[in-house]
Amino acid sequence: MKILKRDRREVDFNHTKIQNAIEKAFDSTGKEYDSEKTKAYAIDIQNELEKNYDEKNPPTVEEIQDLVELKLIDEKEIEVVKAYILYRNRHSEERQIISKFEKFITDNNVIKILKSIRKDYDAERYPLEDLYGKFESFVKKDQSQESYLSEIIKAASELTTKDSPRWEFIAALFLNYDLENKIAKNLAEYNINNFYEKIKFLTEKDLYGSYILENYSEEEIAELESYIDNERNKLLNYSGLDLLVKRYVIRSHDGKFVESVQEMFMGIAMHLAIPEKDRVHWAKKFYDIYSTLKVTVATPTMSNSRKPYNQLSSCFIDTVPDTLKGIYRSIDNFAQISKHGGGMGLYFGKVRATGSDIRGFKGVAGGVIRWIKLANDTAVAVDQLGVRQGSVACYLDVWHKDIPEFLQLRTNNGDDRMKAHDIFPAVSYPNLFFRLAENDINATWYMFDPHEILTKKGFALEDYYGKEWEEKYYECVNDSEISRREISVKDLVRLIIKSLTETGTPFAFYRDNVNKMNPNKHKGIIYSSNLCTEIMQNMSAIETLETKIETVDGDEVIVNTTKPGDFVVCNLASLVLGNINVEDDKELEDIVKTTVRALDNVIDLNYYPIPYAKVTNRKYRSIGLGTSGYHHAIVKAGFAFTDVEEHLAWADDLYERINFHAIKASMEIAKEKGSYDFFEGSDWDSGEYFDLRDYNDEKWSKLREEVHKNGLRNGYIMAIAPTGSTSIISATTAGVDPVMNRYFLEEKKGSILPRVAPDLTPKTFWLYENAHEIDQNVVIEAASIRQRHIDQSQSINFYITTEYTMRQILNLYIKACKENIKSVYYVRSKSLEVEECDYCAS
Repeated sequence: MKILKRDRREVDFNHTKIQNAIEKAFDSTGKEYDSEKTKAYAIDIQNELEKNYDEKNPPTVEEIQDLVELKLIDEKEIEVVKAYILYRNRHSEERQIISKFEKFITDNNVIKILKSIRKDYDAERYPLEDLYGKFESFVKKDQSQESYLSEIIKAASELTTKDSPRWEFIAALFLNYDLENKIAKNLAEYNINNFYEKIKFLTEKDLYGSYILENYSEEEIAELESYIDNERNKLLNYSGLDLLVKRYVIRSHDGKFVESVQEMFMGIAMHLAIPEKDRVHWAKKFYDIYSTLKVTVATPTMSNSRKPYNQLSSCFIDTVPDTLKGIYRSIDNFAQISKHGGGMGLYFGKVRATGSDIRGFKGVAGGVIRWIKLANDTAVAVDQLGVRQGSVACYLDVWHKDIPEFLQLRTNNGDDRMKAHDIFPAVSYPNLFFRLAENDINATWYMFDPHEILTKKGFALEDYYGKEWEEKYYECVNDSEISRREISVKDLVRLIIKSLTETGTPFAFYRDNVNKMNPNKHKGIIYSSNLCTEIMQNMSAIETLETKIETVDGDEVIVNTTKPGDFVVCNLASLVLGNINVEDDKELEDIVKTTVRALDNVIDLNYYPIPYAKVTNRKYRSIGLGTSGYHHAIVKAGFAFTDVEEHLAWADDLYERINFHAIKASMEIAKEKGSYDFFEGSDWDSGEYFDLRDYNDEKWSKLREEVHKNGLRNGYIMAIAPTGSTSIISATTAGVDPVMNRYFLEEKKGSILPRVAPDLTPKTFWLYENAHEIDQNVVIEAASIRQRHIDQSQSINFYITTEYTMRQILNLYIKACKENIKSVYYVRSKSLEVEECDYCAS
C-alpha cells in the first residue's frame, strides 16, 4: 500500500510510523501506555485504509492523521487526542516556517538540518519561528547561498540565552556544515578522495610531518579513516567549533580549509600513538577520548602535533644564573621558546641585587629589574609570527633586596622607566613570611643580596627551605657583615596587595609547601613555577664548563661544553570532568590510563626548541595530568560549590581516585618501557610520597609495593592548568575555578555572542554560583583537599569584590599557606581584566 506525501511523492505505508506518532502524543501528556496496545491502534488504522484503498488515488498523510484522531476518540483517549492535534498543528506551523526558509535557501542539506532541530530539540524552547525571525532581520535580497548559511549561523548563535542555552549547539550544526562544504569544494579542486590522499597531500605541502606516512601504511590509515565518527561533531557548541575552525584545523598555504575537525582529532591521536607497538589500537583509543571531549590536550599539542614543527609542550622554566653570559642565555632561551609557541617561567632569585659588587667594584650592579625589562622587551619582540606576543612569568624571592621595586613593575605609580608591563611578576614566599603577617605584622622583614650571601657566607639562601631556610635566614639577619634592606611586614604586604588589586599579580609560590612535598627532593630543589603556576619540578641553572678552540675540517671552531642543568618542561592534558561519568570508576580508570600513556609519548615525540629542555624532559619524563570542568561536574553531581561538606567529600574521593589510577598507569608503563632516570631514591621509591599523603589503606599499600618493585615511568604526574581555550572547545568550565557568570555576552568581531554555563537548566541555574559571590575560604579549602592528591600544583584564582579590605585579602594568602596550597594564580576583581593563559590551556 502506498501513501501520498505532502510533496506529492508516493512512499510505502509503514504502520510503525503511526504507532510512533501515537506514542509521542502519550509521552507529551505523561500518560503511561502499553506498546502492544498502540501497535494494535496502528494496525486497526492500517486495516481501515486497506478497505477503501485505491491504487490510483492513494491516501494522503492528512487523511491518515484524521483516522488517528478518530481512533483515539473511539478509544476515549481525550487528553491524548488533544496532544495529537497540537502536535499536528505544530508540525503544520513548522512546515510553513520551513517553506519561508526555502524562499531563500535552495540547499536541501540545510533544510534537513532545520528539520532535524525539531526532532532533536524541545520545540517550545527552540522554535524555528524564532530562528526564522532572527534570520529574516539579517538577510537581504539576492545574497549567495553561502551568505544565507552565515546568517543562519549568526541568528542561531545570537538566540542563545540562559533560558535557551542549546542554541549554541544548533548554531554549531550549521557552522560544521559550512566547514564541510568548504572542505569538499577544496578537496575536489586538489583531487583528494580519501584520508590517505589527504595526508599525502598535506605532507607534500609541508603541512603534515613526514613521520605520519613513515609510521602508518595506506591500509592502516584507511582503517583509521573508517573509525572516524562525524556524529561526534554534535558534541561541539558554536564557541568551541568556531575556535577550532579559526585556530586548529589545518588550512592550505592560501588559507583554504583542508582538514575536518574529526580528522584533526585523528591526526593528533595518530601522532601520539607512534611510539606504541600497536599504533592503530592506541590511535583509536586516543581518538576516542579527544573526539568525545572527555580529554583535552595542551594548546601546543593540539596545534602542532601531526605538523612538521611538532613543539608539543606548553610551558618551560629556566633558572637565571648570576652571570652576564648566563642571563643572556636565559633571555635567548626565552626567545627560542616564544618563537615556537611556548610560554616561560624565569626564576631571577640568584641574580645579584641593585648596588651589589661586580668583580670587587662595590655598588655598581644594576639589579634584577633591568634584566626583567629585557625579558619584557623580548616577549614583545618575539611575537610568534605576529599571532601573539610571548609570555613570561618572572619569579623573585620575597627576601631579595630588589623586591619592593619588583612589586611595582606593573602598577600605575612610580618611574615608568622601571616598569615592565608585559611580564607577569610572581613572588616566592617562605612560610615564615605569612606566619609573621598573621602573628606579628609590624615585625621587620629583611631583604638581602644573594650574591653577597654566597660570597660571604658560602651558601645560597634560596637553596634551602623550611626550618633549614629559617635558620640560614636568621643567621644572615644576625650577621652584621651582611648588608640588608629593612621594611615592616605590613608595608611589604601593602605593596603586594596594591599590585594584586591593580594588576591581579604577583602570582604566589609557597616554596616550603612545594619542596616539602617534592617527590624528587633527593635530586634538587624547586625555586619557582611556570607561567600559570601549576608546574613544580626540580630546577637548576645551565652552566658553561669550558670553552675551547678546535679544528674541524681545517677550520677553527669554538666549542662550548655546557652542563644542561634542570630546564623544566610542561607536557599537559586535562580530564574534562563535566563530560566524564566520574562515578563510573572503570570509565575513569580507562580514560586516565589512556591519557597518561599519550602524555608519556609526548616526551619522546616532542620537538624541543632548545637542547636543555630535551635533556631534562627525558631525565624526569614529567607530565602534567590535570582536570577541567570542575564546577560543571559539581553541578552535574547535584550540589553547589558552597555546599561545603558534600563538595569537599566529593573532591577528596574523586582526586584520590584520579591520582591512584594515574600512578598505577605510570607504573604499568614503567614495567613495559622502563622507569625515569632518577626513580631510585625518590619519594616514590622509598614510599615517603605515600606517607606524606596518608595513603595507607590496603589498596594504596599494594600500589606502593608495586611502584617500589616495578618503578615509575614519570617523575612528576599531576598538575592542573587553567584550560582557558580548551574548556571552550569542550563546552565546560575552566580548570578548577567556579564560573564567573552563568550567562554573559561576548563581543567577537562586531557581533555580540551570548555565552552560558554548561548544561544550564532551570534546576542547575541556582547551583551555578558566580565566583565573586562565593566565599573564597571555600575555594581554598577545596584546593587544599585536591592538593593532597596532586604531586605538582593547580592554577587557582581568588575572586574578590570592592568590599574586600587589605586584611581580608591577606587572610586568604595566610590561609592558603597554612592549608598547604602550593601556589595562587590571579586575584580577579570584577573590574579587573586579566590576561588568560593560553599556553597551559589543556
